[in-house]
Amino acid sequence: MSLEAGNHAGPQARGEACRLVIRKEKGFSEILQFVAGGLEIGQQVVILAGPTCLQDIARNLTESGLKTEAMLHCGRLVFLTAPNCLADLCRPSDPLQRSPLRRQATVMRWITDWSWACGNGSDAGTIRDYQRRIHEFIRPFNAISMCTVHCEKVERSNLLAMLVDHRRVAKTLEVIRRAVPA
Repeated sequence: MSLEAGNHAGPQARGEACRLVIRKEKGFSEILQFVAGGLEIGQQVVILAGPTCLQDIARNLTESGLKTEAMLHCGRLVFLTAPNCLADLCRPSDPLQRSPLRRQATVMRWITDWSWACGNGSDAGTIRDYQRRIHEFIRPFNAISMCTVHCEKVERSNLLAMLVDHRRVAKTLEVIRRAVPA
């Protein structure tokens, strides 16, 4: 199940919207396709997720034939471990100082897996704030993005709230993007 909601991509990725993918299975097929597609055409791919999810994604990428370690080493693939990285990304000083993120890249792919937030007991307001801050952070990067969550870790009412919140956050950023001249 996926939902496309709002566009916060930069000018070269303008037709792309942030997709929210709700995973029923524990696997990462949608994420792996999105990541591999970007890496194959030379895009930088950033994945923000919990440590276990990042380990599973790395293993799956390696098993599919990609040289995960080499791509991590050269910066084409970047893993950001949540929630520890959020303070660094959202602080007022320049988070790109000494960062693996490349602003000069033509188009970046960004994946955020929210399962860590839903699985650690964060309330809906906190998750909504995280979503807003991350979407605001990646908007200037010319990023094509995907948000995911494993629905097994989320109650149905919270899942519906997350769907609505994701759409609301993405729409808010779309209005901001239209108001700011390119």
